Amino acid sequence: MTIAMVAGEASGDNLGASLMRQLRLKAPDIVFVGVGGSAMLGEGLDSLVDMDRLSVNGFVDPILRLPELIRILVKIRNRILGSGADCFVGIDSNFFNILLAGMLRPRGVKTVQYVSPTVWAWRSGRIRRIKRNVDLMLTLFPFEEAVYLEHGIPVAFVGHPKAAEIDPEEGIAERSAARAALSLPDDASVVAVLPGSRSSEVDTSGRDFFAAASLLKHRVDMFLVPAANDQRQALITQLLNDYPDLEPSVRVLSGESRTAMTAADVVLANSGTATLEAMLLKRPMVMSYRIGRISYLIVSSLVRVKWFALPNILADKMLVPELVQYNADPQQLAQALDTLLEAENTAELLREFDEIHHRLRKDESAAAVEILKLCGVNVPS
Repeated sequence: MTIAMVAGEASGDNLGASLMRQLRLKAPDIVFVGVGGSAMLGEGLDSLVDMDRLSVNGFVDPILRLPELIRILVKIRNRILGSGADCFVGIDSNFFNILLAGMLRPRGVKTVQYVSPTVWAWRSGRIRRIKRNVDLMLTLFPFEEAVYLEHGIPVAFVGHPKAAEIDPEEGIAERSAARAALSLPDDASVVAVLPGSRSSEVDTSGRDFFAAASLLKHRVDMFLVPAANDQRQALITQLLNDYPDLEPSVRVLSGESRTAMTAADVVLANSGTATLEAMLLKRPMVMSYRIGRISYLIVSSLVRVKWFALPNILADKMLVPELVQYNADPQQLAQALDTLLEAENTAELLREFDEIHHRLRKDESAAAVEILKLCGVNVPS
């Protein structure tokens, strides 16, 4: 059996690698082709193009790069069809992957979208396109399942792999070990700073985050900045050149985001998977996000949501501070972080984090089982 997979960014690459391991446990002879990063390549993916070529942000970036993205789309379609793939799994990167699924499905390839687009936040037209192009939607969050059932789209809530991977006690139990691994004393004041995995995110949010860190350097002993890959590490290092005053108290890490958050007292994170992981590790956090002005004007006119941070969406209330767009300035970021660092009792917040964690936990093989069932493979229960 040949399964094609396409991931467009670091979080999707990690999800894809975990999925590949689970699929191979159930069906050892599977061959994988497609697009992924270092994690998926390490699991044996036959890569068709560099994953970074698919990385886009906001609305303007995809428009400017449209001719290039169309060429890549056609190239990947042809290579997948040439491989004789039985199934295509799009991992996040939903705009690109759902288009690709629509090009593959009429040719007899079963199509799966792993990670639902935020259809509950956007106009309903996206649901119709999904129904045309996708044979099975795999959702990471339980509330998403009802949206697809309502529209007659085959769907399965498979849980979030991070919730299964991270033990509910890990963040508390492993704090001292994480600090020891980074040569940090137990009584140090530590902030993990995660400006994102895409270059555009790092270039925008990184500047805000490092300026905020500069305002807090008098009361924080160490800022830990994990980089998603070598390219992001080079960009982060370049941005930090503008903040020489931070040099004694900032450390850029190669990967190690989980270790950085486990070692931290609080986390400053871009929106997305980082806020989820911080919640699973039971770390108080500030979430912040900023995109280009034109992209934000478009997004704000189309999106209908109360919350942006995943912990707040999952709780349907404000658990963590959100500083988005015009509020994502260094002064407000520093003030929000300082408030968390001064907090004397976070027991109620951590209890709510723990409740969400348990709701998101399912067997790690759930997604693999659903994909193999779609492909007609009998999977032992």
